[in-house]
Amino acid sequence: MSRLGQHLEIHRVNRIGWLRAAVLGANDGIVSTASLIVGVAAAAATRNEVLIAGVAGLVAGAMSMAAGEYVSVSSQSDTEQADLTRERKELHDDADSELEELAQIYVGRGVELALARQVAGQLTVRDALSAHARDELGISEITTARPVQAALTSAAMFSSGAAMPLFMVVVSPASMLVPLVSVASLGFLALLGAIGAKAGGADIVRATARVTFWGASAMALTAGIGKLFGTVI
Repeated sequence: MSRLGQHLEIHRVNRIGWLRAAVLGANDGIVSTASLIVGVAAAAATRNEVLIAGVAGLVAGAMSMAAGEYVSVSSQSDTEQADLTRERKELHDDADSELEELAQIYVGRGVELALARQVAGQLTVRDALSAHARDELGISEITTARPVQAALTSAAMFSSGAAMPLFMVVVSPASMLVPLVSVASLGFLALLGAIGAKAGGADIVRATARVTFWGASAMALTAGIGKLFGTVI
């Protein structure tokens, strides 16, 4: 067996779409819900009031994430489709110029002109639009926008993330609610950062530190505001 047949590479770039939405959703669910809980609890609210605020934050946040992801990714999809429509028209109206344009792209990447024209010709015969979409527009199967997938993934992961600090509200003593929710949420964030980094092949320590720092900052800020308003009111 040749070395090429034995060499199996693992690429993670195909996970970009759903992984980004999943990490964003779970991270936002933990941070926003934990911050809301800590802020309300710091204002001397009862456990039931804190729990109601947390559940409301979960529902509102999940819907906001789904709507926001769907709208933003749909905008990306609309742009991609507009570019593809324009490219399809150009291929129909002036195929020769488009063929030379594709060849020049390969020349710019270091391919000799004669070979570049040969490659461009073969790819054009096979699927001209896909070749131009990939090499001229930067649109591929891996990176193409998927609004529904992004929306559902974000909403589901937000709910999962938000459920973690809510669970801590239920099991924590009332007198220790703020510190326990804060510490547990930071632990959840660190775990999320590590899992996301592992799935994406990134540096685990850096990803964990980054997500934990911003989560701690958000909770500290909302706790301070809640304490301030609770004292004033």
